[in-house]
Amino acid sequence: MTDVRQKIQETIDATDVVLFMKGSKEMPQCGFSSRVAGVLNYMGVNYSDVDVLKDADIRQGIKDFSDWPTIPQLYVKGEFVGGCDIVTEMTLSGELDQLFDKVGVAYDKDAANKIREANG
Repeated sequence: MTDVRQKIQETIDATDVVLFMKGSKEMPQCGFSSRVAGVLNYMGVNYSDVDVLKDADIRQGIKDFSDWPTIPQLYVKGEFVGGCDIVTEMTLSGELDQLFDKVGVAYDKDAANKIREANG
C-alpha cells in the first residue's frame, strides 16, 4: 500500500464519517462540497473533513482509492457512500437517515425531515 493510500485508509478508519472535499466544512471551496457539507452540518453529523486542495497527492489519491472521479466523497464507517449527487438523492429519499441509523451515526432526525420538506 502506498503512503497516500495508507494515509487515506487511516483517515477513513479513524472517524465514523469522513468527507473528502474542496475546502473545509466551515468554508467549502466549491458548490458540490458546500452542498454535502451543508447537509451534514444541518443534520448535526459529527464528521471529519479533509481539504483535498491542500494536498495534490490526496486529491488524486482519493479518486484512485475509491475509483470515483469526482470530489466531494463521503465515507461512513469505512465505506464509500458517494459524491454530491448520490448524497443529495439519499438525503431526499431518506436513505441517508437509514444508513446512519443502521451503522449508529448520530444525526438530527428533525433536521433531516426539514430538508425533505423544503425540497418536496
